[in-house]
Amino acid sequence: MQVLLLSGGSGKRLWPLSNEVRSKQFLQVLKSPSGESESMVQRVYRQIREAGITSELTIASNRGQKESLQMQLGSSVNLVLEPERRDTFPAIALACTFLHLKKNVPLDEVVVVLPVDVYADLDYFKTLIEMEKVILNGEADMALMGITPDSPSEKYGYILPEENIRENVIRVKGFSEKPDTARAQMLVDEGAFWNGGVFAFSLGYLLKDEKFLSRCDSFEQRLEDYGQLKKTSFDYEVVEQCDSLAMVPYSGQWKDLGSWNVLTSVIENSPSDTILIEEDFGNTHIINELDIPVLALGTKNMIICSSFDGILVADLDHCSNLKEHAQKLTAKPRREQFLWGSSHIVDITRLPDGTEAPLHRIVVNGGMTSDVLLDNDSSSVLTILFGNGEISIDDEKKEIERGDVLEVAKGVSYRLSAESEMVVLKLPVVP
Repeated sequence: MQVLLLSGGSGKRLWPLSNEVRSKQFLQVLKSPSGESESMVQRVYRQIREAGITSELTIASNRGQKESLQMQLGSSVNLVLEPERRDTFPAIALACTFLHLKKNVPLDEVVVVLPVDVYADLDYFKTLIEMEKVILNGEADMALMGITPDSPSEKYGYILPEENIRENVIRVKGFSEKPDTARAQMLVDEGAFWNGGVFAFSLGYLLKDEKFLSRCDSFEQRLEDYGQLKKTSFDYEVVEQCDSLAMVPYSGQWKDLGSWNVLTSVIENSPSDTILIEEDFGNTHIINELDIPVLALGTKNMIICSSFDGILVADLDHCSNLKEHAQKLTAKPRREQFLWGSSHIVDITRLPDGTEAPLHRIVVNGGMTSDVLLDNDSSSVLTILFGNGEISIDDEKKEIERGDVLEVAKGVSYRLSAESEMVVLKLPVVP
């Protein structure tokens, strides 16, 4: 079995933590069994292994998530990076081409596709093994996971079951897209399941049929022609066109952690010198990424979140509309993380002529070298707060250490290399 994880998207449903450069699946707000902080993607990766699935994992994502995935899962993880975002069908098609033509996976091997940001019990991942068996046994061309609903939700599509193929394997009659509440209640009463977006099929089912994909002789060719693939979901393009569908039900915990009211149901407040909740009326949660204290006094049913990008104070029952309100805030993300370190804006001085002078704090991890840094708007003054290493400007290298101050001219590229962790303040030179 080949496991293909879909890691896409970015957005502001969990603002101010999530943004254009920091997707929700990388937020380390969950706790592992050992008590350490982990992200959604780290949790899914761990649970797949704990379920006894030992095959190689491949992650389909976009180029902007490459470093985040490598930082959290290691640099050896298989990544298939879209050259542009084009929905789940082209992403899965590109990844399957990679598996066959780059990794030499045979066409009769089963591929199981699932989202990387699911929050579920270990049995969810064991269900993947049962889905593989459906394909290996020839019981269907495509196997789906049906989530047993706990309410008539309007947020999910539904799988309509038919007769049992065997115990715990059900033939699929059809689908119902996200219904209104009355229709959802009717579907639940009739025994329909939520569609969890999990698919199993043989690699050849997708790659050999030219009604899905044109013939391709190399992964590089598929990558080059990626923009010509139909921009649509895998459900519409493949699953709903399949005449031989089966479903394996899963009835355990399953949540979409895409909103604060859901996320706070699975996290706990951690003791901290910068977080204090007093005279608590219940269900208040504080997440604080800043080094200043946050005090909540006499609060109830609230999320209070402070980060480098902003501060959110909200009633949890009003978080479903957060995205539309956060989009009105046009400020760019102030913190970025890289394999080599991080950079964030700690202050912005607004000058009398209206221009801005941002002060950056750059951290280069010991033994690492930064990406190429380039300032096109002005020259910059670099102050080494602590650590030591060298700076490479064009082809010249110079040793630097704590206390050094140097200027880099406008439009000149440079790199910072650290022997030990090095912290650098960068301030633009204002005329």
